[in-house]
Amino acid sequence: MKFAYKFSNLLGAVYRQGNLNFSKDGNAVISPVGNRISIFDLKNNTSETLPISTTKNITCVGLSPDGNLAIVVDEDGAALLVSLITRAVLHHFHFHKPVSSIRFSHDGRKFIVTKGNVALMYHAPGKQREFNAFVLDKSYYGPYDETTCIDWTDDSKCFVVGSKDMSTWVFGAERWANLICYSLGGHKDLIVGCFFEQDSLDLYTVSQDGTLCIWESNTELDGLVLQKHKDKPKPRRQDEEEEEEEDMGEKEEGEVIRGTAETPKSKDETKHVRYKQRSKHFFNKEGDFNNLTAAAFHKPTHILVTAFASGIFHLHELPEFNLIHSLSISDQRIASVAFNSSGDWIAFGCSRMGQLLVWEWQSESYVFKQQGHFNNMAALAYSPDGQYIVTGGDDGKVKVWNTNSGHCFVTFTEHSSSITGVTFTSSGFVIISASLDGTVRAFDLHRYRNFRTFTSPRPAQFSSLAVDVSGELVSAGAQDSFEIFLWSMQTGRLLEVLGGHEGPVSSLCFSPVQSILASASWDRTIRLWDMLDSWQVKETLRLTSDGLCVTYRPDGQELAVATLNGEISFWNPQTAAQTGSLAGRHDLQTGRKDTDKITAKQSAKGKSFTSLCYSADGESVLAGGQSKFVCIYNVKEQMLVKKFEISCNLSFDAMEEFLDRRKMTEFGSLALVDEGAGDGDEVNISLPGVRRGDMSSRHFKPEIKVSSLRFSPTGRSWAATTTEGLLVYSLDSSLVFDPYDLDLDVTPTSIRKQLRLQQWVSAIVLAFRLNEKDLKQEVLETVPHDQIPVVCGSLPDVYVEKLLGFVAQCLEASSHLQFYMTWAQNLLMLHGQKLKNRSGSILPTLQALQKSIQRHFDNLSKLCDFNMYNIRYAVALSKQRGVKRPAEEEEEEDEGLSEEMSEASLDDSEMIL
Repeated sequence: MKFAYKFSNLLGAVYRQGNLNFSKDGNAVISPVGNRISIFDLKNNTSETLPISTTKNITCVGLSPDGNLAIVVDEDGAALLVSLITRAVLHHFHFHKPVSSIRFSHDGRKFIVTKGNVALMYHAPGKQREFNAFVLDKSYYGPYDETTCIDWTDDSKCFVVGSKDMSTWVFGAERWANLICYSLGGHKDLIVGCFFEQDSLDLYTVSQDGTLCIWESNTELDGLVLQKHKDKPKPRRQDEEEEEEEDMGEKEEGEVIRGTAETPKSKDETKHVRYKQRSKHFFNKEGDFNNLTAAAFHKPTHILVTAFASGIFHLHELPEFNLIHSLSISDQRIASVAFNSSGDWIAFGCSRMGQLLVWEWQSESYVFKQQGHFNNMAALAYSPDGQYIVTGGDDGKVKVWNTNSGHCFVTFTEHSSSITGVTFTSSGFVIISASLDGTVRAFDLHRYRNFRTFTSPRPAQFSSLAVDVSGELVSAGAQDSFEIFLWSMQTGRLLEVLGGHEGPVSSLCFSPVQSILASASWDRTIRLWDMLDSWQVKETLRLTSDGLCVTYRPDGQELAVATLNGEISFWNPQTAAQTGSLAGRHDLQTGRKDTDKITAKQSAKGKSFTSLCYSADGESVLAGGQSKFVCIYNVKEQMLVKKFEISCNLSFDAMEEFLDRRKMTEFGSLALVDEGAGDGDEVNISLPGVRRGDMSSRHFKPEIKVSSLRFSPTGRSWAATTTEGLLVYSLDSSLVFDPYDLDLDVTPTSIRKQLRLQQWVSAIVLAFRLNEKDLKQEVLETVPHDQIPVVCGSLPDVYVEKLLGFVAQCLEASSHLQFYMTWAQNLLMLHGQKLKNRSGSILPTLQALQKSIQRHFDNLSKLCDFNMYNIRYAVALSKQRGVKRPAEEEEEEDEGLSEEMSEASLDDSEMIL
């Protein structure tokens, strides 16, 4: 129960590849991120990553018209039917080939899937329980090359499919007598988008070379006539029809419609659907490289948005082709475009930069603008209250994320090379970062600026970073000169250069209670430096292998060290004695890379943990390294407690334990053959220690690994920077039942009986012994406000800490701010001295309380400032009008203004409550 951490959110990556979708109400963007789906709520400024994942990166997502279902397809064609209400997987299906696009009909009864040069129409899963959720209805053959895009008519009678063979095909969803299929040409490049006009069969087609063709049909939607069958089929029972549908779904066999360029001949040629090209338009191009990459059309407003490889997008009004707006939002290729339901917002996704933008074209302003790290993340740190996370990446950027909203609110770009370490000072308003560019920089979170830059006398590459508890000393270790540099935060001057290590300094850590610096190095030693005694070496701890990471326990009474041989050793810093060790090499279970010539079992012998951190209570240690697993160890028992698999994405390298037999050829592994030179004798294997891989190779697969780990100061979550992004795991308290000192008399009935007798203290004690969240909240909110000081004063000491932690948890989401603040104030005032004696165990609870209070303070301060500015504006406006108008009109206006302000204040008070 204590380690029931579950995946909670994915930060640091907002878009990778695939198509974007808006929710039904148009307030949220659904974005594929690797093999996961993230939902960004633009109205409430929050983000959520669904607890589902595919086996490979997602390529396309289809959303049902009611917004309740989504079909997610990965690179291999494996599909998941996901409920967006329950966040659960309802059905698994495999299309056996890569799927280019997927689209539901407007009535929600069918959906089209295009794979290769075939368009497959399936019955959409209904509300009844079915044997097979995906039942194939018809197969449409027409294009000679791969299909690219789909669109339906508003009445779901017909659909259009674009192809790479420069043709566009119009098919009937039913057996229409005057339209079976129709082929349109006129383009010289592959079709990027094809769209029906609203309530019409008229078409717009857009190709990659920047050409727009407008097609006019001679038939309205009402003019489609159903084809009559010669032989009337015999009536069948319902169970026979269901059996036939099940057989069709199992065999994936449906009605096959093969398209030709001509429609069938009949006596009355005028009834057949015909198209003629009404006009042809060309977009302004800057060069041959500026291809049109994505397009979207909003039917009610007749607005077409087209995006290009240079990062430019155009807005045109159709069919007149009037340019409304043109803007460059990026310098990279825009991969996906989507309109929301009202047509006010446009979402853009740039896969190379990992950008997701939402643009309001009428006001010409950004609604949402987020970008993850371009390369791998290298380091992370929690703020002291656990509200923010700072990350540093190989792209030289330092980003700060809000853990509540999941959004990045500031990015610092002063570094010119990879970030190797980031940390917060004890105040929580200063961020320190170290980089391979030879600088250590300090950033201010009040003014969002770089106010200190620390450098060394000779250029050095800093590989580790640490700041003392007071925030006055900044230290960084160099990997080329084997030295440790100390600076003063106040003056920015270099105080001392600590020499003595005979190898690169891999990790630094200050003691939380003393001015002692611990440094780990590749020379197989841990050195403890006394900051108060002329920066001399206090102790030297000898290791069995190269030191990779060192960290202090929160009370400063223990050291944990990770070494190159895969072990974690524990030391007492006062006596310099080793207290225990863990052999964690077998827990890593690394996978085999495609280019490895040795097995995964042999490769694991060279793996080790590269990141360590203690839990908030100091009883456990979290470890991760070059593996897809993160391990939690109990320090006292020296055993593995739990192991988390951070990813199941096979698009990453080193995920599978054994080689895939489908990739084996007579010449060996397919990856080695592809990476080889022209004659096939030499193989370009990446050098040992290369972290990013060779980006110039034909097949680039990043290797899965964990570069940094941190526990939240509140103890309720932990975060890891991985190849996939910044993963946050948190406790799901709603599912945890953990009673304390349970007895037969402790029942909900007896607790409510004590409430009726107004025995508040005994009711609270019984509720906390049963330890059920809803019941505890009921008991606490039943206590009268004036009785809170009396209850807090007579509460047993054992339950003070438990009650304070529960108050901090409720305060985070409750609207009864004053009520729970009164509880917290009385508990701290009456039991402050007793809590101070247990400062080590109570610290996570106090930090959780501080996080909750700070969050409410930030939200309410913004609301109060907004109301204050509105009132000032209203008063200034009334005075300005009062000068120009008579006194009588001024009095009437003031009365109306006071009524409006009173209504506004009531609305604001409702928002606060």
